[in-house]
Amino acid sequence: MRSRGLALALLPLAASLSLAQKSQTSSSLVPLAYEPFPLGSITPNGWLRTELEASAEGLAGHLFDFYRFVKNSSWIGGDQEYSVLNEALPYWVNGLVPLAYTLQDDRLKDQVGTVVDAILDRIQPDGWIGPETISSGQRMIWARTLVFLGLTNLADADSKYEKSIVDAMHRFNGLMYSMLKNNGTGMIYHDGDNVTSDDYVWFQARTEDMIVSLQWLLDYHPGNQTDIIKSNIDMIHHYGSKWEGWYSEGSYVKEDLYDVPASVTDDQWQFLHGVTVAESLKYAAVLRRSTANDSLITTAKNGASVDWTFKYHGSASGTILADERIDGLNAYYGSELCTDVETIYSLAYNYYALGDSSYADRAEMAAFNALPAAMSGDWWSHQYMTQPNQPYSKNLSTTPFFDTNTISQTFGIEPNYPCCTVNHPQGYPKFTMYSFLKNGDTGIVHSLLSPGRIQTEIKGAKVSVDCMTDYPFDNVLSYTIDSDTDFQLYLRAPSWATQAKVKGSPRDDDASKDPETDLLKVNIPSGTTKFTYHLGMELKTVDRANDTVAVYRGPLLYALHIPYKSIAGPPKFYNTQKEFSAGSYPDEVHDYTLLNTTEWNVAIDPSTLAYHSGSDGALPSPTFADGKLPMYIMVKACLIDWPLFKDAVPGSPIPKEKRTCLGDTFEATLRPYGSAKLHMSDLPTIDLSKS
Repeated sequence: MRSRGLALALLPLAASLSLAQKSQTSSSLVPLAYEPFPLGSITPNGWLRTELEASAEGLAGHLFDFYRFVKNSSWIGGDQEYSVLNEALPYWVNGLVPLAYTLQDDRLKDQVGTVVDAILDRIQPDGWIGPETISSGQRMIWARTLVFLGLTNLADADSKYEKSIVDAMHRFNGLMYSMLKNNGTGMIYHDGDNVTSDDYVWFQARTEDMIVSLQWLLDYHPGNQTDIIKSNIDMIHHYGSKWEGWYSEGSYVKEDLYDVPASVTDDQWQFLHGVTVAESLKYAAVLRRSTANDSLITTAKNGASVDWTFKYHGSASGTILADERIDGLNAYYGSELCTDVETIYSLAYNYYALGDSSYADRAEMAAFNALPAAMSGDWWSHQYMTQPNQPYSKNLSTTPFFDTNTISQTFGIEPNYPCCTVNHPQGYPKFTMYSFLKNGDTGIVHSLLSPGRIQTEIKGAKVSVDCMTDYPFDNVLSYTIDSDTDFQLYLRAPSWATQAKVKGSPRDDDASKDPETDLLKVNIPSGTTKFTYHLGMELKTVDRANDTVAVYRGPLLYALHIPYKSIAGPPKFYNTQKEFSAGSYPDEVHDYTLLNTTEWNVAIDPSTLAYHSGSDGALPSPTFADGKLPMYIMVKACLIDWPLFKDAVPGSPIPKEKRTCLGDTFEATLRPYGSAKLHMSDLPTIDLSKS
């Protein structure tokens, strides 16, 4: 796509190269605030393990067995791709590697090994990785980005792959250098290519993930390629879209996209696509590591990328509202599942790169709310598009979305484009990977609070930190630590926590919160240590568009739970809506229609919110099966007039001053958003004090 947006994205190459020359004089990249542990060091416990195992036993763990874009991918000798980008198997590799090694699942490891061996065995003589050849047309670098994210994790997790992966990446790095030096070949459209200029936009607008992998080489395996790697990073930045220019006054679109001229949205498409925006949230933090330009910290957050994205285009569930493109704040827009998982990864990266706790807060919110809402409880089906206000999941009369079909908010195997089918598995594995982080030589940070265990060494001594908890459903985290040395354990205090208190530590007085890092430091002696960490959770409401509110307890979003009748049918192809042939898919695979059995046009009186923990508080398995979590909120409510948007889905509720009850008041039940597959999260308010 050649556009005004792309023109904005380019800087003079000479100016760009000066940044690389400066970075080459330093000994290393800008250090990360906290360093991740190698994949496999962290073992999930409790509900998080339940969800990861459900994913492994569901679609993610079985795509290689039957799904055409994985099983018969052109990357491993087949001929199936859903686009010329050849990205399906790379997405799968990026997600399945961390899933397999987080669970230490031998069956999934075998799948990974079979595919990675096939990819490495097919490396072409000049070092090119992937199915494209010179004779078949122009090579595009984009899909290598996704493969490398998976391969770098695999090299860290399994030593037997380290040398072959590093060697392959070095060979490709040399080839990429020659391509990019040739007027951006692989990133920029040239006349005569057998693909379109639009196809190149995906890498131009998503450069940060390739740079992450190149920085991994610089950090751990530079070989003799330090200068070439840095030059490649510089050229990728030069030919890529400049998000640091987009996230600035006068460029960024803060309005609802339907309220601005089409010429603006057309010209800036690469900056508006929801999944691309989710990936770009880490762009500034990634680029800062190579340029040492601290102004990018401000670009990353303060008044720019993250804050603006969620202020003007964010969902109450912690993801980005974008029905292909970002739109605004109306609760009928929806969020793509790919956007959910990329948001989690980008925000986790920002936290360990920059150390700002607000990124971890946001990563948790997306992981605890947006992701599970888009997945069926058994992880065998998913939505493409999840709406904050979604009272039914069916074939709509017309699409209310900018660029998705009429069944994109149904649950199935490929309810719209297949990218989410192959990309969704990365969500919880990457969340788990970054749940514990290194803090210097003698510190461990529990960064993304969740049940899990880290086993590592500190100065050659064995250390194990085991956290058992029902957080975020409960506010107590219990730690058991076995260590052959003393060290410091740091506990992140979320911004919403009314208090954060360590109880039972041998040195309680030391567990004080640092106001700059939002971390509580606990000094851990050698031997066995046990203590609990308590977070104050209170009910709160957050104002949303159109005089509505979202209801939270801690990081959990609560929504009106709508019971439904489920109608299962055979899976259908996304592009033709023809049924998969019988016997070509597992028995567990279905497409679903969910029809509400109660009214959805509900307004609430927030002053009457009352939290209930449930009978015994035990979490169900699977955790986010519809309506099964024991905790809930009761609130006084009534039905109101509420028009439809495009005769398809709930639109904006009528203005607050015109809201009147259509009948008697009643007690409505709000449940955790992730476990309410049909839900209303942006709820109109009404005063029922006299009812």
